[in-house]
Amino acid sequence: MVSEVKLVAGRGLPLQGNDIDTDRIIPARFLRCVTFDGLGAQVFADDRAQMRGQHPFDLPHYQGAEVLVVNGNFGCGSSREHAPQALAKWGIRAIVGESFAEIFFGNCLAMGIPCVTADTATVQTLQARVAADPAAIVTLNLETMQVACGEFVAPVMLLEGPRSMLVSGTWDACGQLVAQAEQIKTTAVQLPYIQWSRIA
Repeated sequence: MVSEVKLVAGRGLPLQGNDIDTDRIIPARFLRCVTFDGLGAQVFADDRAQMRGQHPFDLPHYQGAEVLVVNGNFGCGSSREHAPQALAKWGIRAIVGESFAEIFFGNCLAMGIPCVTADTATVQTLQARVAADPAAIVTLNLETMQVACGEFVAPVMLLEGPRSMLVSGTWDACGQLVAQAEQIKTTAVQLPYIQWSRIA
């Protein structure tokens, strides 16, 4: 089933700091899960414990936020796909930042979570606006490649390949395979080097 991602609109959550790695996003002890269910409750578990309820992911006025606004090199460190899964299970649907670690970016894309970049001034302005008014709606438009919050509108960047995959709904490789299962089987039985009994 095609799931196009052209526009994401929701309340924002500002998370300041460069080089926030995947070990902080979801600590290693939570990687033993069989499914990703429940990871949202553990996102930034250690950071939140240290900040005793004052971490942005704990503050009442950011609960239900859907657009995360971050700084530079977000998602660096280990390649665990649990990091974007934890963010998504918490409720994040899009991320605006100065830059992203490549593997984190790819893991987000594979889930249909757009990670767009903007210059430092734009990110800082968004973070300040959301902090001043947590009820403000942040709108990310992948067709116009703009982010907006109130009267503030700024350009964002995303390579054409990932952007095209998101807006056309072709980002979900597994979903495409499932949707085309019968065609795949038909093609597979015609291949001389595949034994059908192994893939049926």
